[in-house]
Amino acid sequence: MKAQENVGGASQPILQIPRIALLGNPNCGKTALFNRLTGARQKVANYAGVTIERKEGGFTSPAGLAFRVLDLPGAYSLSATTPDEAITRDVVAGLRPGEAPLDAIVCVVDATNLRLNLRLVLEIKRLGLPMLLALNMADVARKRGIVIDRARLAQELGMRVVETVAVASNGEQALLQELDRMAPFHPIKAQPLSAIDAVPVEATQQEVRRILAAVSNDSGDTGNLTEKIDRVVLHPLLGPVILALLMFLVFQAVFSWANAPMDLIKAGVEGLGSVVASAMPDGMLRSLLIQGILGGVGAVLVFLPQILILFFFILVLEDCGYLPRAAFLLDRMMGGVGLSGRAFIPLLSSFACAIPGIMAARTIQNPRDRLVTIMIAPLMTCSARLPVYALIIAAFIPEQQVAGFFNLQGLVLFILYFAGIFAAMAVAYVMKRSMGSNSLQALMLELPTYHWPHLRNLAIGLWERAKIFLSRVGTIILTLMVLLWFLSSFPGAPEGATQPAIYYSLAGMLGRALAVIFAPIGFGWEICIALVPGMAAREVAVGALGTVYALSQTGVELERSLQPIIAHSWSLATALSLLAWYVFAPQCMSTLSVVKRETNSWRYPMLMAAYMFALAYAASFITYRTALYFTGA
Repeated sequence: MKAQENVGGASQPILQIPRIALLGNPNCGKTALFNRLTGARQKVANYAGVTIERKEGGFTSPAGLAFRVLDLPGAYSLSATTPDEAITRDVVAGLRPGEAPLDAIVCVVDATNLRLNLRLVLEIKRLGLPMLLALNMADVARKRGIVIDRARLAQELGMRVVETVAVASNGEQALLQELDRMAPFHPIKAQPLSAIDAVPVEATQQEVRRILAAVSNDSGDTGNLTEKIDRVVLHPLLGPVILALLMFLVFQAVFSWANAPMDLIKAGVEGLGSVVASAMPDGMLRSLLIQGILGGVGAVLVFLPQILILFFFILVLEDCGYLPRAAFLLDRMMGGVGLSGRAFIPLLSSFACAIPGIMAARTIQNPRDRLVTIMIAPLMTCSARLPVYALIIAAFIPEQQVAGFFNLQGLVLFILYFAGIFAAMAVAYVMKRSMGSNSLQALMLELPTYHWPHLRNLAIGLWERAKIFLSRVGTIILTLMVLLWFLSSFPGAPEGATQPAIYYSLAGMLGRALAVIFAPIGFGWEICIALVPGMAAREVAVGALGTVYALSQTGVELERSLQPIIAHSWSLATALSLLAWYVFAPQCMSTLSVVKRETNSWRYPMLMAAYMFALAYAASFITYRTALYFTGA
């Protein structure tokens, strides 16, 4: 592509950077190939007007040519049935306003599953755009004895065909060399989408079968370990038991494995606090640093190991190919409440954060199923709740073994996660019935081949999660802790005051006003103060409690950690009530704003906030009163 630039009065040609797109079915290795090409040179944003993720990056070929590459959302067909597929269709066809036309398309296909992948390839070919086919996972196909005549496939499709191994070092080199051979690129306007619609789907499938018969020989396919594992993992009786056991062991590990690194972080924060306390004279700055920043931020930072352990297991299960099996296993149970098993992936994503879970619901075809999934996603226990759970469980639940094997604290955490899942299913059942929709859609999922998790992918995933958590600690949480410290320090205590200074502060006044509402569920004014900044981000509640109780204590501020303070200050009934509250509590403001963007209406975020507050208050009231009855407090 060329443009003209006037230099010194003369018009000079400028070579524009070619723009290519990676396109393929889900689970074909397209994103792994994108990461292999671009490395850290990626820009992630959203497509204009929607919240669908847009990944673009750059790379340089062996010949020194610069390219821009776009990772399009996975699609099975250009006859779009989901918002993700609609974006892919519009970008390829040049129908997105403000989107520059593509110079070429790289179709990424799974070499072990050409039958499913070739339909999309044939549809794109009808648009008349420059194309290149990347036979990904070619090494896996060879190991299984699947023979593909690459030269004949190129002849049948009328396009260049290369082999790639996206997860292997230099596995993209053949693709880069072929792109060099295709240069220079000349932009071609895509044919109308009617060119695709004009060919019946059955005719396309017949063409796929004809091409496969000509280019592929799978008679030597000895099968693979995946089929043998699936006979056990997808067994109607053993499968759900294995899934439950895996989830249970994950939550056990969250407590059992995290003790040592948490103790190190806690000791580091307390040591830093002691150094600051001994080095600075008593005053407002000393109070801000120790009670406001270290007391609040340090109380949250200590839970980083537990969050990383939880995500380690989720990433392992995702990378090895187990998560789609879990969706398949849960399809029948979710069908009982009117949802498809396809909702499992968005709901599982919500264990990290409700925001990506809500956005992942775009892959659900049925609009009502999509809406119900969005509305129940925040009931999944997101990672921001984990610091609150971990703090209260460690303070009130003894660290002991149950049945000589299970950690009691991990067992309680498992119950809390299960309570969120059970509540989500119950709410889904009510919503689907209230919408007057009882119809169920058959679940169609592509089950990827099992493989060992790739350490590079795990490391990148954990590093990204750590960066997100630490950035929240260093921005949102730090800012709110400083603000909370100010509100908790001014105005000072009056003459002859009998309560800590925070009791008479602006924050104390707000906490005492809210305590009128929350007293029936056992929340004192200190807890009520922490609930307010917790609406910005759940984990802020722990930092807020750290600041509030640091300012409420007399003597050296950080000589006692938050855990023994609340164990001494709260009753067991209050602790259990707060745990129940956070199972159902209204989501953070950023989640509500994403719901508004996804539904294009304020009706649903307002409905979400209202029903979750009602559930949280009712659950906490029942829990508190029941605990009072049995403890006699």
